[in-house]
Amino acid sequence: MADQINSLEELGAVATATPVVVVAPREPKRDSLGRSYATGKRKDAVARVWIRPGSGKVVVNGKEMAVYFARPVLQMILRQPFTVAGVTGQFDVFATVAGGGLSGQAGAVKHGISKALQLYDPTLRGALKAAGFLTRDSRVVERKKYGKAKARKSFQFSKR
Repeated sequence: MADQINSLEELGAVATATPVVVVAPREPKRDSLGRSYATGKRKDAVARVWIRPGSGKVVVNGKEMAVYFARPVLQMILRQPFTVAGVTGQFDVFATVAGGGLSGQAGAVKHGISKALQLYDPTLRGALKAAGFLTRDSRVVERKKYGKAKARKSFQFSKR
């Protein structure tokens, strides 16, 4: 406590002498072909996603989105990051997905698209983060326990 501030002038001198830390804006991360890459995960599914400027074409495991994800709900899940960010139809997506079922794979691709969009254009990060698309959904199937019928279900109890 050797340096005590006793007047407003001393406080002003200390305040101006303290350096102000300015956070540098995030830099876009793109490869030599102008693409951004991200990995998305959901349940047991893992998606590797590349995005680049284009006409809005989405290819998953070598098939069109409408062919691979036939249910309209799954197609809507894939389109959500683009509508939230306001860039619908501006990016082409190429994704490879492995593991899990169709619902988990759709969630993994959505997570990957969101992360890749944020890497391609860091100004989109706020909208995607507010919508919760950059957070990995950590819910997974609970494992079966020894002595149980399923994860939590017990065998029927009988006194005799």
